[in-house]
Amino acid sequence: MERSGAQSYVYAKASGILARSFVGQRAASLFGARSIPELWSLVLKTEVPSVPETLLARRFEEEAGAKLILDYKRLLDMYDKPDDVAVLLLRYFDYSNLKSLGAAAAMGQKKFPHIRGIAPYNILNYDGWPSIKKITEGSPLSWYDKEPEITEQQFLDAKIDRQFVSDLWKAAGRLNFLERPNVQKLILKKYAVWNMTWALRLKVFYKMERDEILEHISFLDSSAKKDDLLARDAIEILEKNPEHYEDWSDWKYARFLNAHEEGSIWTIDPCWVEDAAQKELVAESNRLFHANPFEPIVLVSWFFIKLHELDLMRAALEGLRLNVGAESAMEAAGIR
Repeated sequence: MERSGAQSYVYAKASGILARSFVGQRAASLFGARSIPELWSLVLKTEVPSVPETLLARRFEEEAGAKLILDYKRLLDMYDKPDDVAVLLLRYFDYSNLKSLGAAAAMGQKKFPHIRGIAPYNILNYDGWPSIKKITEGSPLSWYDKEPEITEQQFLDAKIDRQFVSDLWKAAGRLNFLERPNVQKLILKKYAVWNMTWALRLKVFYKMERDEILEHISFLDSSAKKDDLLARDAIEILEKNPEHYEDWSDWKYARFLNAHEEGSIWTIDPCWVEDAAQKELVAESNRLFHANPFEPIVLVSWFFIKLHELDLMRAALEGLRLNVGAESAMEAAGIR
């Protein structure tokens, strides 16, 4: 379909899908499900398989991810030539799959692990299993050319994440000058905050030192260091004391902080910060989606919102598996 016609169709179709999505006020209904079969029927609207609950939970997660991919591929297929940035978003699953394949290879696993297939948009040759080199050969990830040691996993996963963000940013830069600003703005917002919350988790939960944390965050230009647009918010927090509210009270993201009462013991809660940041990102994605109906930002914002929905589905599923109760599961998912 020619571009203007495709854009009109995609916006209308994507709007309909979002209207039925379990985000915003509708997210609470996920946590109202009283069993995994009920959650399956609510989300997937297909017959519930007659399998043990453990297997059903795994199947639900696989099917929910496959549904997101299928919906997005149908939107992409409306274009004769979709924008690079829109295609690269779908390849998020290729980058993620490589981490799973690397982990399986490191454990000596011969059985092909579950992946999220995106054919015909994939850049990895999955038929190459169990050879990691054959899988990545000829792709932007060809540097990952051997079965890793278990001790290398964390480093390699971080390198894959950094490359995805870098590749996505470069793809956004190839849009025309009128369509580029909104896309770059949203990508920067998402991954600058992702960098910041990831650094915060490493600092508070894992007690990592500054130099080690810097190896796990993404840069647009590593030579820029603390002035890098993507990394500067993460770098800023490395000198702050997690237990001193005064260090954070005038912080750029102070609105994301967990509550503080004068005279009481306080420690920053990375999960609370991340949930608040994610809620703001989804709201901004939704605003940009509706404000720019015939621009590439439609697919970018739609994809970010649907990834968030997938996270909420996982949280609801986990709540049912652990039998923690709807209220506790919602709180853990950042729905307050």
